[in-house]
Amino acid sequence: MNDHPSQPYPQEPRSPKPQPASIALPSVTPLVTYVTLGVTVLVFLLQAGSNFLFKVDIPLQLGAKVNNLIRLGQLWRLITPVLLHGSILHIGFNMYALLVIGVGLERRMGHGRYLLLYLLAGFAGNVFSFLFSSGISVGASTSIFGLLAAEGVFLYHNRALFGQQARRALGNIIFIAMINLFIGLQPGIDNWGHVGGLLGGLIFSWIAGPRWEVEGVYPLLKMVDRREGRDVILGTALVLIAFAALAALGVGFPITR
Repeated sequence: MNDHPSQPYPQEPRSPKPQPASIALPSVTPLVTYVTLGVTVLVFLLQAGSNFLFKVDIPLQLGAKVNNLIRLGQLWRLITPVLLHGSILHIGFNMYALLVIGVGLERRMGHGRYLLLYLLAGFAGNVFSFLFSSGISVGASTSIFGLLAAEGVFLYHNRALFGQQARRALGNIIFIAMINLFIGLQPGIDNWGHVGGLLGGLIFSWIAGPRWEVEGVYPLLKMVDRREGRDVILGTALVLIAFAALAALGVGFPITR
C-alpha cells in the first residue's frame, strides 16, 4: 500500500494568456495636406482678385478643363483644375473634405505617396471628365474622391489590425462615396470627374497603399509597412499609362464635343 504524500505533486506552470498589446502606427505631420490647402486657397484668392480687377477669371481661363483646348495640346488642363474653384461654397466644401480625409491618410501613407495619390487621382478624374463630359470643369473633388477610395482600401487591406472597427469604418466610406456620387447626378456637377478620381485612387492605393504588419517579440513590437518602393512605382506607372492612353484615345476619337 502506497503512502499518500502530505504535499500535492508540483504542477506544470501554466503559460500566461496572451494579452492584447497597443502599437501605434507610424505617423508623419500632414504637411502636404496643409500646403495643398494653402496653395488652393491662394489660387482662389487670385481668381477673386482677377475677377475684381479685370472682370475675368484669368486663372480659370488658363487652367480649367476645356475639352477643345486639351485637344489643341493644352494637356496641363488635365491636372490644373484641381487648384481652381467656382465659388466660396465650392472651395469650402472641398477643403473641408481634404482636411477630414487627407490629414489621417497622409499620416499613414507618408508625404511622397500621399502627394502621388492626390495628383494621380486628380489626373484620372479630369481624364474621365474630358472623355465623358463636354462642359468646362474645375475643382479638387477629383482628387478628394481618390483620397476617399484610398481610405477605403487602407481599411480593407489592414482590417486584421482594426477588427470590427475597420468593417464599420469601411461601410461608412462606401456609404459616403455612394451618397456623393448620387448627389453628383444633379445638373452642373461633373460626376464623371468624381468617378475617374475614385478609380485612379483605387488603382494606385490597391497596389501601393500601406499594408501594415506587426513585427518583433513583445514588448519590442513595431509596425512595418510591407509595401516596397517598386510597388509605388508600379502603381504610379499603371495609373499614368492607363489614363494617358484613355486621354490619347479621346483626343484622337472624341467621345464628347
